[in-house]
Amino acid sequence: MAKQKLTAKQKSERIKAAQERERRAQEKRERAERIKRIFVVVVCVILVLALGIPTVGLAFLGGA
Repeated sequence: MAKQKLTAKQKSERIKAAQERERRAQEKRERAERIKRIFVVVVCVILVLALGIPTVGLAFLGGA
């Protein structure tokens, strides 16, 4: 009887450990997705500035 309880306890601990690993993996995926999204936004802002500032500068110089 004690052996069955130990087995059940071990099984319960293994299930808890597996759930914890899955939770950590999910958090890691979410973090990676968030970082990727931030990176894309930063690159877009840099491109808009890199293309927009010279255009505005040329418009002012060309108009003067």
